[in-house]
Amino acid sequence: MHVKDSYFLSQPHQPFFLLGIVNAVLFMLLFMLSYKGVLAPIVDIAFLHSYSFAFLVFLNVFTGFLFTTFPRFNQTEVIAKSYYSEIFYANIVASLLFSTGMFGTKLVVFSAILIAFGAHLFIVYKLYTIYKRARVSDKSDSFWILAGMSFGLVGHLLFFLGVAFPLLFKMAVGVSIFLFLLFTAFSVAQRMIPFFSHSFAPKSKHFVATVFGLFVIEAIAFVFEITPLRAITEFVLSAVLLREFLRWELHPLQSPAILWVLHLSLLWLPLGFFLSTLANAYAFITETSFYFFGIHLLLLGFLLTVLVGFGTRVVLGHSGQVPHADSFTKALFVLTQIVVLARALVSLDVAFGWGVLFLFDIAAALWLLLFLLWGGRFAKVLLFGAK
Repeated sequence: MHVKDSYFLSQPHQPFFLLGIVNAVLFMLLFMLSYKGVLAPIVDIAFLHSYSFAFLVFLNVFTGFLFTTFPRFNQTEVIAKSYYSEIFYANIVASLLFSTGMFGTKLVVFSAILIAFGAHLFIVYKLYTIYKRARVSDKSDSFWILAGMSFGLVGHLLFFLGVAFPLLFKMAVGVSIFLFLLFTAFSVAQRMIPFFSHSFAPKSKHFVATVFGLFVIEAIAFVFEITPLRAITEFVLSAVLLREFLRWELHPLQSPAILWVLHLSLLWLPLGFFLSTLANAYAFITETSFYFFGIHLLLLGFLLTVLVGFGTRVVLGHSGQVPHADSFTKALFVLTQIVVLARALVSLDVAFGWGVLFLFDIAAALWLLLFLLWGGRFAKVLLFGAK
């Protein structure tokens, strides 16, 4: 079958989801082997880990989801296949160059990030044009989603500059985690999850703006390592988020698994920030390193869980199947939580000196298993559609 007529490229979520799955396996393998000393990348291992996951894994999944749903949010025409296909091809090239260049020369790494940044620009530009042409009266949710994706551009640029100027690395990480990854996913989740749950409770008027402001403070405190400010901000965030989520009356225990997993992802936001509050307070008092404990609770507990939940729902729904989680898919949802807990144990091992070094290997292996199983379950649907 000719590429231009292939089912694989017929809907935007299909190529971007599959690339995200492949990259999730590839870059975890490269990170794990580099961390263990088997491979020797020319870039810092932390740079390899944070950049590849933010912009070669999660950005691809965001793009697939938003290119499918953002036009519907705003009641505009769908995105042309020729447009998103070129972005997809650019992202493939960027992924290949980055995965090989980090063991070669910085010029190839620069080229990879520049190509990925250029593709990111076209992603945000398309979302902006959709936002401007929206036929809906209330564009506030779309505004915040667009804001999160735009801050991703700032983080992406900082990573590009950080190859030559390592002092910018911490700022790149702070912006990318809190104002891009977490805030974008939160902006989508706070719109879609109540809708899927048939929750008719009105949202607090300034809820999203308040969360955004607190995320800005959290990012600043992270970049400049102001641990007491981080602990205070995280405690306020956990209280604000939990209070609002309880108002929505989602009833997760009475919901099917395809919906319950999304409710669980929401719970990880206030829980993750609260546990991070405790960790940062303890770290400040005792000068103990918790090895990014709170950040991984949020990125895996909330972000990974919500992406697995939304991704499963989109793949099933847009292939003509009922968005229902069978027993295998439910097992994947449970495995996602095991991945979260395994990574949390790695941080606790570092903090308290348990000496259980193989916990890192277990956490990495569970991540690989999750994406291999998820990809194995849905790759044929993404490539060829439901049979």
